[in-house]
Amino acid sequence: MKAHANLTRFAKATVTAAALGGFLLFAGTSVLRASAESECQERIAKADHRLHQAAAKHGWNSPQAEEKRRDLSAAREHCWEHGHRWWDEDGQRWHTERDWDVHDHDH
Repeated sequence: MKAHANLTRFAKATVTAAALGGFLLFAGTSVLRASAESECQERIAKADHRLHQAAAKHGWNSPQAEEKRRDLSAAREHCWEHGHRWWDEDGQRWHTERDWDVHDHDH
């Protein structure tokens, strides 16, 4: 009878540990996703801001602005490859389609 009680206690502890482990695994995943989204949003926002700075200083058709356009496109591509989402800084929203226009900042 004592062996049965020990087995039951062990089974309860195992189930509890598995449930807690599963909870921590899924809770950690959402935190990592939020962190990755935040990093992507910041990366794209900075690239967009640098493009606007280069355009203001050198003009929209300058080589400097063209370089920053490529940087913005690369930032969007990075986020798309890693999360299948990209941040639209001008529209202030996430896109779940790879629908950005590489010429959207040509003026």
